[in-house]
Parts: sequence; C-alpha cells; structure tokens
Amino acid sequence: MSLPAAPADFRAAARRRLPRFLFDYIDGGAFAEVTLRRNLADLEAISLRQRVLRDVADVDLGTTLLGQRLAMPVVLAPIGLAGLTARRGEVQAARAAHAASVPFTLSTVSACPIAEVRRGLPAEAAFWFQLYMIRDRGFMRDLLAEARAAGCTTLVFTVDMPVPGIRYGDYRSGLAGAPGLAGSMRRVGQAMVRPRWAWDVGVRGRPLGLGNVAPVLAGKSGLNDFFAWMRANFDPGIGWRDLDFIRAEWAGPLVIKGVLDPEDAREAVALGADGIVVSNHGGRQLDGVVSAAHALPAVAEAVAGRIALLADGGVRSGLDVVRLLARGADGVMIGRLWPWALAAGGEAGVAHLLRALAAEMRVAMALAGVRSVAGIDATCLSRSD
Repeated sequence: MSLPAAPADFRAAARRRLPRFLFDYIDGGAFAEVTLRRNLADLEAISLRQRVLRDVADVDLGTTLLGQRLAMPVVLAPIGLAGLTARRGEVQAARAAHAASVPFTLSTVSACPIAEVRRGLPAEAAFWFQLYMIRDRGFMRDLLAEARAAGCTTLVFTVDMPVPGIRYGDYRSGLAGAPGLAGSMRRVGQAMVRPRWAWDVGVRGRPLGLGNVAPVLAGKSGLNDFFAWMRANFDPGIGWRDLDFIRAEWAGPLVIKGVLDPEDAREAVALGADGIVVSNHGGRQLDGVVSAAHALPAVAEAVAGRIALLADGGVRSGLDVVRLLARGADGVMIGRLWPWALAAGGEAGVAHLLRALAAEMRVAMALAGVRSVAGIDATCLSRSD
C-alpha cells in the first residue's frame, strides 16, 4: 500500500477515498470557516528559534501525561463519525495508537461502541473516552459505567457544544438539511462514485451506526436520526455545577475540553479538573473566535502548571506539535489528521502518520537545540513570537 509522504498529504488521499458528505463533515467548519483557517494560519506563523552546537545526539520524545507514560506528547482526539472512514475504523485507529504508545480518545458519537474498541486492545492500552453533557443523565451514567468497565483511564468532557454549530458544508453536501428519501439517495449517489469505500465500509463494515448512542436511537440508524438526536439531546443548560455530577460518576482523571478563556481555565482548576484542552472544537462551533495557538499562553499563565494543559486545532505536522508545546501545552491532541490517515490506509495509515509526526518532532527539537519534551518552552520561540 502506498501512503502519503507528509502528514498533511493525507487530506488529499482522504478526499479521493471518501464520499463527499463524509469528507466534508470531517474537513469542514462552522459558518464561513474563519476560525478553521485561523487555526492553521496562527500555527504556521509561529517561528521557532533555531539553535546550533547544542549536543542533540539523543532526542527523547517521551513524556508523562495524566499519570501515563507516553512515547510522545500526542493524543488522538475524539472525532464523531470518524469510524466510518474505514471498516470498523475506531478499532483500527485505537490499535495504531497503542502500537505507538499514545492514547486514543473515543467519541461519544463514534461508529464503534466502547466495548468493541476495548476488545481490539490489550489491557494496558491508553484508552480515553469523550463525553458531552446530555439531557438524559441516566444515559450518561450508563456510558460512564461502560467506559469504566472497558478500562478507560481518562474522561474527556467536552463543554463547547451546548448546541451544535452551524456547518454549511454539511448542507451543501447533503449530509444535513436533506431529510427523507431525497437526502438518503443523494448520499448513496456520492457513495457509489467511491466504490472502494462503499465495499469496504458500506458492505463489509456492517453494522453501520452510532455504537454508543444506538440504545437511545431505538433501532433508528440513519444519519438524519443521529443529527436529530444531537439537536434534541445536547444540554444548553450546562453549567460549572454539572462537574459535580461528572465527578460523582467518574473517579479517574477528568479533562475539560473546549476552553479558550483564562477565566474559564481558572474555573476548571477550582472545580477539580485534572486537565483542560485549549480548543475551539477545530473551528466547528463558534466561528470568529481565537485559535488555540493564540489563546494558549494566557491560559497557561492562568493555570500555572496546576493541571495538565493540552491543546488542539490546526495541527498538521510534528512541527505544529512542537509549536504548541513551546506556547505552553503539555500535550497536543491530533484531530482531523488521524481520520484522514484512517481513510487513506486504515490502521497502517494511522501508524504511518504517527511515525511521521514523531520524525518531524525529532528534527524540529534537534534544530531548536532541545533533547527532551521538558525542554520545549517559550525559549524555543523566536523573540518576535
């Protein structure tokens, strides 16, 4: 199997492989996609400080994050529907992450249920679970119980989605706004022009559905049913007080995902979170907000090392990982890159992506004159940054 050379090249490979509605769903952002573009541009604008003659014969990417030893400071982020990009996709991606000794985070709205992903992993795998605040607290308890039973070590609680963002790309592709037979036929037509995907995922990958939410969909498995459930069940009444409910049900590390403001970061610290993810949901929620790269230094100052600090948004290379670490992150979540790699090459594609990110990190660190992740800080940035 021929795989792309550079991590960013997986996007074009995924576009060739996937039906339009699925590619556009993963690729797109909210409204006019200003924030989506800003995520990329702000990272690209960060200049590293090149240093020479610093003895970088042994560069070590290893780090400890939330009590787990990782081969590099990278976590595969939760991506809804990502498992539809390849046959039983989240199982394949989780195996690749374990082989690379980095955590995999399963979305609430994954294609494969928690138990299926766990069966594909050894007991020691770093397996994280992501949860939204849902109106049905009983259903949340059930999901958390399943995550505990599956040995998930860390809960990622996403707080920047009290209501779904407006993603016009999904309307243009026919994924949203085209209910009933007309919408289904439009998506079938897009799948038919991607026969390899249709055979591998649509036929051999059955049953198709949303594994974790299947019990509440009551036998309905269409994408329209899924989006209707999301609109009806996400809880816009969520407040910081709701962390008490989560804490009562989850004893392990708790990471709050979707923080951009220093005041919100301080709230997370005060209420006992073990970590936060500086994130604008990949530009898929509120358009026009700042990028994670821009928000990160102020949030890092606000938490002052008291909790683990992760970041995501716009990461397309190992160099971007180093940039975010230098801006104050302890670890970096990789979003769109891994479902693109999954679409292009399944488990082997994700494994290749992770090797490429590690190789790029080693080069960036060596040329910045640092030998360990602990050595990556603001001194690694150009004085203008």
